[in-house]
Amino acid sequence: MKQLSNGISKIEKYLAIILMFSMAVIVTVAVVFRYFLNSPLSWAGEVSVFLLIWISFIGGSLGLKYKSQASVTILTDYLPEKVQKALAVISHIFMLLFLVILLYFTYKWIFSPGVTFQKSSAMLLPMWIPYSAVPLGLTCAAIHLISNLLDLFRKETAQ
Repeated sequence: MKQLSNGISKIEKYLAIILMFSMAVIVTVAVVFRYFLNSPLSWAGEVSVFLLIWISFIGGSLGLKYKSQASVTILTDYLPEKVQKALAVISHIFMLLFLVILLYFTYKWIFSPGVTFQKSSAMLLPMWIPYSAVPLGLTCAAIHLISNLLDLFRKETAQ
């Protein structure tokens, strides 16, 4: 599971770099066209929003991989090490359950007729493409979370 998580995170990093660079270029070109050429690009705002959504879900997944999500640990820092590990396992299980519930409803949503036939306003892009950032990002996040949970169990049995 660790190898799968590492492989996915490598793909996510490259994809995030490409998407962020693309968004920066599109926004810059849109500004140049709007203010210097007086010919605004109708599609640039829509594309940049879609790219930002994809970047957000990829970044959230990577945040779970590298355990860089925000947390307040003032109380848990004073607990014994065994209790800290037990709380870490419980929190990972709750996050995983939450992701599974969210994934169920997002896959159900993506495959619904309302999303399947919906088109974006400026580019007429099928909306399942930008919306698929949600289930894809959450699926990758669940894989990273399972990998981290298994690491917690391995560390516990090694001691």
